Amino acid sequence: MAPDLKAVHEDGSPPFDPAGLTVLVTGGGVSGFAAADALAERGARVTLVDGADPAPGSALFERLKVLDILGVDVRAGSAYVAALPDDPPDLVVTSPGWRPGQPMLAAAAAADIPVWGEVELAWRLRGPGAAPWLTLTGSNGKTTTVQMLTAMLRAAGLRACSAGNVGTPILEAVLHPEPYDVIAVELSSFQLHWSTSISPLASACLNVAPDHLDWHGSFAAYRAAKGRVYERTRVACVYNVEDPVTEQLVREADVIEGARAIGFTLGVPARSMVGLVDDVLADRAFVAEREHSAAELGTLADITADGVPPPHLVQNALAAAALARAAGVPPVAVRDGLRAFSPEPHRIAEVTTVEGVRFVDDSKATNPHAARAAVLGYESVVWVAGGLLKGADVEQLVRDARDRLRAAVLIGADRAVIAEALRRHAPDVRVIEVAATDTDAMDQVVASAFDAARPGDVVLLAPAAASMDMFADYGARGDAFCAAVHRLAERRDGRDGRPGGAEGG
Repeated sequence: MAPDLKAVHEDGSPPFDPAGLTVLVTGGGVSGFAAADALAERGARVTLVDGADPAPGSALFERLKVLDILGVDVRAGSAYVAALPDDPPDLVVTSPGWRPGQPMLAAAAAADIPVWGEVELAWRLRGPGAAPWLTLTGSNGKTTTVQMLTAMLRAAGLRACSAGNVGTPILEAVLHPEPYDVIAVELSSFQLHWSTSISPLASACLNVAPDHLDWHGSFAAYRAAKGRVYERTRVACVYNVEDPVTEQLVREADVIEGARAIGFTLGVPARSMVGLVDDVLADRAFVAEREHSAAELGTLADITADGVPPPHLVQNALAAAALARAAGVPPVAVRDGLRAFSPEPHRIAEVTTVEGVRFVDDSKATNPHAARAAVLGYESVVWVAGGLLKGADVEQLVRDARDRLRAAVLIGADRAVIAEALRRHAPDVRVIEVAATDTDAMDQVVASAFDAARPGDVVLLAPAAASMDMFADYGARGDAFCAAVHRLAERRDGRDGRPGGAEGG
């Protein structure tokens, strides 16, 4: 008897058996490769399609070659992604970048063929007694928070990993021969859109701000995708007290009976919240006497030993702590995890100080919400921004940031949109547009920013936009910025005989 592919797969139900099914996998990237490999190994008849015509020796070419050897029917080229195969599949497993309106996926929906993402497939393939999931989403701060969470879980002695949109591929984590005790799963709005039956132990949405509207089609659809993180949660739905949308998403979610709503706040926590009491991270959610007492989870100094952490980083720590506590992690492990955590590259990363001007790389701020959080973390900023806005609105970002801005240096395809917003809402802020897109562009950007700055200012790369108009990805953009800053420091050192980082510390 064929499995019911539309059935909700609650935690503890039998794993999905794909043997004998015909499955179409769309996209030959990392997630598509993992899905095709796992399905073929379990006896499914797998066809994988990719719209690219891969060059010999490329990563895509090598992945497709391996799948061909494994017996997957590999079809590469634009002709193969225009419509469903003549023999319709039982199931489609899609890569997160494929939009719902893509012709194959739209045709599958019209034909009532289930379409899953690789995260949904991973959930279905896990067996009884498998590691519980702690799921996390948000417009900004997901990766930092999930990595903080993983550090806390490990500090508690648990075998844990970060997976999903970051870290270990989710299928690899679920199917690992040495099972994990718990998995911290970062989920993008794309992945949530294609997920229908995940039932996490605890879940969180950090914040919701317009992003990826070109993919989802509307803010309402994007918001709905984010809200899916709370569906079927079993213990705790963690929301941001300072972002009422996240609490509303909890109210709208269909959760397992007994699941609690847990808030995190930068203020003093009320009952069933975690928050701040002076410089202490306090838990009034997972303690026995929460009406009148709280547990200390750490201090601001545990988040960043050098200086006061910016507000959004404190929120990340509190959200991670709430998820960890929902999984039974003791307070001391929360503290030890925060102390062990080290931020990923290109996320509020100090580059160096040149003659009193600090340079900070937050290239991972690829949307206005993330850029806003970064800019508001500093008193006086020369803002480096621009790239592909993906339909996002920068008006609120500029209105909120204008009192912090000394100047703005703008790059990329949509720099004029940001420049116009600055002219409307921050007319006194100096705007420098760099039209160059070649390899020397970032040297021009850094030199212009340094010239506009004064000692004590921060030159902050927080683009509010994607990078693909000029760079391979946000990491390449951040690397280019850091390299240009170090070249500037060397030039200034050679000119005046002072070390680039000698002042302004």
